[in-house]
Amino acid sequence: MDSGDASGYSAGVDDDYESLLSTTDAELLKRAWRNEKAAPEILQFEAALVQRSREQIQLMEETVEEFSKNGVDPLTVSLYQMDLDRTLFLLRSYLRTRLQKIENYAFHIQKTTDLRNRLSKQEQNFAERCIDDMEQHLDQSVLSKLPQGFKSHLKQSSLSLADDTVPEPQLDQYVICRSKRFLGAFQLDDSGEEPVNIEANDLYALPYKSIKPLVESGQIDLV
Repeated sequence: MDSGDASGYSAGVDDDYESLLSTTDAELLKRAWRNEKAAPEILQFEAALVQRSREQIQLMEETVEEFSKNGVDPLTVSLYQMDLDRTLFLLRSYLRTRLQKIENYAFHIQKTTDLRNRLSKQEQNFAERCIDDMEQHLDQSVLSKLPQGFKSHLKQSSLSLADDTVPEPQLDQYVICRSKRFLGAFQLDDSGEEPVNIEANDLYALPYKSIKPLVESGQIDLV
């Protein structure tokens, strides 16, 4: 094998190794966490990944406990504990970020079938409780004291055509993103502006609304 073939083979092996690393559950959880934190709207709940992460956490907890009881080298125990703490942090932060979005946009999520279907069963129950609590609070503190035409939880008055008091995520806000592969020329919208040439691993500041399909399909990661 000549040097050219060897270097090509080495590059291929490196690419395969990097691809393998990027698809481990730890990296997938980190990616889901970053996307959720950066996206203005709530994303699809990663049910299978969350379940696997919980199982891995339980296994790591049992391993750390067993190592500690059996007098395994403290450095080894510490490394396992660090891995456990990192996974716990990512999972808790991922779930907490989603709950914060549900609290902020509960009414909007509840009336939008697509968004409601992105929630886990537990999150749907949480959203319903949030709405019940907010409705009760608004009734007791404000709405009961207003004239009849202004008692809606969703509209400023009975004359409003839209739900103009319901907070919605700002999908046109800019986000920092990175593509995992070369995507070529990408048209952001129908304004007639020049397409953006998206290269692999480069960082871009783009409107979330324009790249939303690429985020959902996993072609672009938010940072």
